Amino acid sequence: MMVEPETSYLLLVLATAIVAALTPLGLRSVFSISRRIVSGTLTRIAFPLTGQTAFSTIADTNMAAPNTSNFSSVRRKMPPWVPHNAKEAPVLKLYNSLTRQKEVFRPISGNQVKLYICGPTVYDSAHMGHARAYLSFDILRRVLSQYFNYDVLYVMNITDIDDKIIKRARQGYLFDRYVAENHNDSVTVAKDSIKALDQWRDKVKVETDPDKKKMLNEMFNKVHHSATAWERTLKDGPTSEAANECVNFLNSAKDVLSDYLDNQYGDTVNDHSIFAKLAKYYENDFLQDMKLLNVLPPTILTRVSEYIPEIIEYVATILKNDYGYVTSDGSVYFDTARFQANQKHFYAKLVPEAFNNAEGGADNDVSGYMKESEGELSIGADRTQEKKNNSDFALWKASKAGEPFWDSPWGKGRPGWHIECSAMSTSICGDKLDIHAGGFDLKFPHHDNEIAQCEAHFDDPHWVNFFLHCGTLRIAGSKMSKSLKNFISIKNALKEFTTRQLRILFLMHTWNDVLDYSSQTMDRACQFEKVAKEFFLLVKDIGRKKKAVTTEASGSYQKFNQLELDTFKSFNDLKLEIHAALCDSIDTRTVIEKVRAIIVLGNGYYTQTEGDGSTNVELLVNMAEYITGLFKMFGVVPQNNDIGFGSESTSDGVNKEELLMPYLTALADFRETVRASARTQKNTDILNECDRIRDEVLPLLGVRFEDRANQTIVKLEDPETLLREVEQKKAAAQAKLIEKQKREEEARKKAELKLIPGNEWFLRGPDADKYSKLDEKGIPTHLKNGEEVSKKLRSKLEKVVDNQEKSHNAAVKAKA
Repeated sequence: MMVEPETSYLLLVLATAIVAALTPLGLRSVFSISRRIVSGTLTRIAFPLTGQTAFSTIADTNMAAPNTSNFSSVRRKMPPWVPHNAKEAPVLKLYNSLTRQKEVFRPISGNQVKLYICGPTVYDSAHMGHARAYLSFDILRRVLSQYFNYDVLYVMNITDIDDKIIKRARQGYLFDRYVAENHNDSVTVAKDSIKALDQWRDKVKVETDPDKKKMLNEMFNKVHHSATAWERTLKDGPTSEAANECVNFLNSAKDVLSDYLDNQYGDTVNDHSIFAKLAKYYENDFLQDMKLLNVLPPTILTRVSEYIPEIIEYVATILKNDYGYVTSDGSVYFDTARFQANQKHFYAKLVPEAFNNAEGGADNDVSGYMKESEGELSIGADRTQEKKNNSDFALWKASKAGEPFWDSPWGKGRPGWHIECSAMSTSICGDKLDIHAGGFDLKFPHHDNEIAQCEAHFDDPHWVNFFLHCGTLRIAGSKMSKSLKNFISIKNALKEFTTRQLRILFLMHTWNDVLDYSSQTMDRACQFEKVAKEFFLLVKDIGRKKKAVTTEASGSYQKFNQLELDTFKSFNDLKLEIHAALCDSIDTRTVIEKVRAIIVLGNGYYTQTEGDGSTNVELLVNMAEYITGLFKMFGVVPQNNDIGFGSESTSDGVNKEELLMPYLTALADFRETVRASARTQKNTDILNECDRIRDEVLPLLGVRFEDRANQTIVKLEDPETLLREVEQKKAAAQAKLIEKQKREEEARKKAELKLIPGNEWFLRGPDADKYSKLDEKGIPTHLKNGEEVSKKLRSKLEKVVDNQEKSHNAAVKAKA
């Protein structure tokens, strides 16, 4: 029945009064509850025939619901949430040279990472030692930004003002001028060469580094040999042959003559463009090498020559803070003793052991330290006699004649080596730095002096959180050195191996460990590349075939049976191990090992399922896409690749693989049909022809057919690679044949020996030439030198004859 409005109102008033009497709630709450009670009552009255009961409002008052049928639909509270106890997730740690251990990495400011890396001194072509640093830190940068999603500011400097640049530029300029003026003046060249060789000989005598001493001595001998040959042609007077020998001699003696000319006339070179031209040439050369190595360009690149005002201001602040001093020639030095004396500072944080050496405390030999720290043009007595401490280093160098200079409060001069990085990194990154990176050889003095300068400038004991130093490079286990004739430029390395192969080699070594560059390590890198490539090509082929027979999107998804579930679990476990390795100071060596394990897992799964056609393609595609994603991050493959190392494009940009695969697949299917028919008819000629197309024709076109259990796998490859594989296959088959023939020949000879009777063994057997006389039984009585056989030896020889007779009888019987 329906309730009249007046009745509803009376019920509401009555309910309000009852609730107000029974509860301590306020009027507003009482009224709200009463309305809900009445509403529920009216609902039950309005629908008596349906058996439906209105949703109870009692639960909303936090009152206990009576255990009656009228309250069967009471609203229940959500149960408390108890998460599963998860394992502690790995966090990113980096090996920090400041502590010599792995430390948890946290940026100073949110998600932003300020990273400064010491760039090259551009006076010569870049070599594999440079690649060790810049390729390794390129990988770290990519992982930080693309895997850990940090916003990385990557700053690199170019040192275009330095003693090495100055000397190399002057030498090149003076030598070119000398050749132009004297290439026809044999007498002048001969006289100057004698002086140059004498000066070079003195240089060899005082050199303390054994490797460099050896190199200088070899250069001396080379020039001396050329001079001797040229001298012989001069005895016959001026001839065309003598003129040619003069030019040849000048070319061979360039290093020796250039050094001599620089000592004689270096102070006359005052054109600053000569120094800038050399630096710019090798800067462009370096950047081109980095591009060839697929090293990402820095976010910001700084040049010393462009930051002279900032450097001068930086030096002035250090002087103001009383951590430096000016000498009478206008040079400015950092006072290491005063810095160390301040309790809040510590000099040589990275290599504290080196401080005593720098001061002469260990072996009192500071020449090596000084030459590295100050530069070859800045270590003369006239430059260093006013230094307060041996370990003090130049912040600003007063320029001499033949050196570039800029005006400063202390006179005309140029920056010291270490100050440039402190001033430029501060100019871009501010007073705090997340990461400073560089080569292992820069720890001391360069990086320790950088730290001291920055802390002195801000008078703050903390400047940088992490110092990362890449490991050294070895060439076939030895130090890379021109004296050892194992000096390898980046360009020469790329003539022998691809950028991808070199990057894989670096990934196979942890960034802060020693990297050995040799034919053996490159073979391993190339082998890994081949294994990965074969897996990618396999997955792409079976993926194409799956798409060809699947018309609906849902058809690409298959149920994961137990084998797939087990494989997928192993795959996920390996992914977790890769994540842990990347968190463990970006351990790429372990990552590559785990990637290889994923490939083995995928290949093993396909081998198990290809026979009955039950392969779950999506599972393999998942693996291949994951590995490709890692390779993209590491810079091994282009970013636009879906799976694998990528394929070539035609001149109009069409993907070569997409263009050719439909035709190659049709050819493979036709060949399969022909082979099946030939096998049925036992037609070996047709089967041999199918093999010939596979082994000889298609490799010339860059196509590989792999005959599997019930299908042909189609792969596009580089023709040279395939031809090399064909030749290797032929060579292996030939070696196998030769080995077989060798075994057969040995077996034949062994069988022939068994046919020799026992009494003829020492007449016709392999030991026949050891004895001179035998008795009637064929047993030796005398050695070759006529000496009589001893009783002990005769006993052994009798056993030999008896055993041979038994072998002979058995062989004759078997032959019969």
